[in-house]
Amino acid sequence: MKVETFVCNMLHENCFVVYDEDSREAAIIDPGFYADDEKRRLVRFVKDKGITIKYLLCTHLHFDHIFGTTFVEDTFGVCISANMADMPWIEHFEQYVARFGIRVADVPRPIGHPLHEGDELRLGTCVLQCLATPGHSAGGMCFYAPAHHCLFAGDTLFLQSIGRTDFFDGDYAQLIASIQKKLLVLPPETVVYPGHGEPTTIGDEMMYNPFL
Repeated sequence: MKVETFVCNMLHENCFVVYDEDSREAAIIDPGFYADDEKRRLVRFVKDKGITIKYLLCTHLHFDHIFGTTFVEDTFGVCISANMADMPWIEHFEQYVARFGIRVADVPRPIGHPLHEGDELRLGTCVLQCLATPGHSAGGMCFYAPAHHCLFAGDTLFLQSIGRTDFFDGDYAQLIASIQKKLLVLPPETVVYPGHGEPTTIGDEMMYNPFL
């Protein structure tokens, strides 16, 4: 399994393209593409690698992670796969971005494929397991590839930090419980790809994260 990182928009959000080298099946995780040059880079990458986008996955639906969902849907013919508990972030998308003075042309469409704890998504022989990790948002999810020792954590867990919980559906105690019960039980060598910033590992976060 290969992972390509795209740093997107004014909040430097990490979008990941994950693909199986044999089948060339791919998933786009958290498409925060805002500017036209960001979108063009994605299209060039998909074309150059000869991959087929099978899934559009969202760890959560905060606006900086979904700016590019409509673009991805229209370009690659896929729908949003996410936890339905985060739908309010799409329903009130325009109000939320307006509070930050951000202008957007495309309003994200509703979730087309609801995800649940324990769901498995296949890219050729690669399997992504869905882990429900509420706390940063009500519908927060992580995607874990056990055979490849990697986790796509969204804004649940960062390098020596954790996601903020001061939004209307955030819950600090719930976030800590999600991390401790769902993430810290993974093998310590698991590489964590967060929604912002640099990768880390489960082992390093167990040792050095001041919040845990």
